[in-house]
Amino acid sequence: MNSDNYIQEIIADRLGGRNFGKANTVYKFARIKALKAEAAKKFPDLPLIDMGVGEPDQPADESVAEVLRAECGKPENRFYADNGIIEFQEAAARYMERIYGVKGLCAGKNIIHGIGTKPILAMLPLCFINSGDVSLVTVPGYPVLGTYTKYCGGEVYNLPLKKENGFFPDLDSIPADILHRSKLLYINYPNNPTGQAATREFFERVVEFARANNIVVVHDAAYAALTFGDTKPLSFLSVPGAIEVGVEVQSLSKAFNMTGWRLGFIAGNEKVVSLYGTVKDNTDSGQFRAIQKAGIYALEHPEITERIRVKYERRMNLLARTLRDIGFDAEPSKGTFYCYVEMPRGLADGRVFASAQEAAEYLIMNANISVVPWDDCGGYLRFSVTYSAADEREEIEMMNELKRRMTALGLVF
Repeated sequence: MNSDNYIQEIIADRLGGRNFGKANTVYKFARIKALKAEAAKKFPDLPLIDMGVGEPDQPADESVAEVLRAECGKPENRFYADNGIIEFQEAAARYMERIYGVKGLCAGKNIIHGIGTKPILAMLPLCFINSGDVSLVTVPGYPVLGTYTKYCGGEVYNLPLKKENGFFPDLDSIPADILHRSKLLYINYPNNPTGQAATREFFERVVEFARANNIVVVHDAAYAALTFGDTKPLSFLSVPGAIEVGVEVQSLSKAFNMTGWRLGFIAGNEKVVSLYGTVKDNTDSGQFRAIQKAGIYALEHPEITERIRVKYERRMNLLARTLRDIGFDAEPSKGTFYCYVEMPRGLADGRVFASAQEAAEYLIMNANISVVPWDDCGGYLRFSVTYSAADEREEIEMMNELKRRMTALGLVF
């Protein structure tokens, strides 16, 4: 038997079994990447305006990199880190108290590191989900927790984030039979892609909901330190009772421009953290100790985050003004580096866009502007402020060019 044939026959059902690789579905981000390549050929002399980037536009602060350089060759850092070095956990506990006012977190009991936050989110369903169990997952959003729920034989129940609900999930809308089987509730604030930030009242409602229904809350706080205007950083764990029902997953990627360094941590309920630690200990051997030590330095220097935050807030205000001038109903986001706006209806010549995907494809193929479409809860486009610009002058020039190109398209709102 041809080896490729028999391998196809024994692929796990969770990955599609014998149908793995045969689907014709082209995923959104793969489609965007392909269109960028097409547009580059179509517009060889027109630079791409990339407003779809979902990661920081600059590397980690030089001071953080210097710590890594100093630590990477030290003999004591060569060993496996397993579930993390205690010094990083202690620094994470101090950071949670200093930035979010969360007191009493114990290194080793309430905090464990992760090789980025994506693996943390992926491992949590392995701790709780059996066949037939349900994870409550907000959409649009980051899909990995839902993906691993399905890998475990569980089901995903989507909670739509709609404008009429302020981009918060309607917890009262969940059917009783779904609620009875639910074990995990995933939330993410400040939210990607909507830019909404949580309120203390919302978190209090989540705690009440989780306690009443025996559900574990997983708060993805990747953007928690990046808030604008009157909105201040807020941790789920700062709300009374939160540590009894859930955990928060913090990332160094966005707050410290350490995306490729792969470092984050889970904090909160001791039992949940312990369960994660058990799965993690059987999955990886921990992040390189030198990277954790550089992470300690970052956590102890929140002024790094403040410089990043100030830049994003300036760009966010400028982007929102520019989009309003074009015709979008745009307001500065309360957090993250995304501005989430309803798509244009169509064009002045009468063409109507059937979806945000269609609108986004039109922008890139007719103006070499890349954005991310979301059609989960109506048609929306996500603009990112992590575009490439060296200084404030270039930021203004970029927005003027965005306005010029979009106005020329004859968009109708």
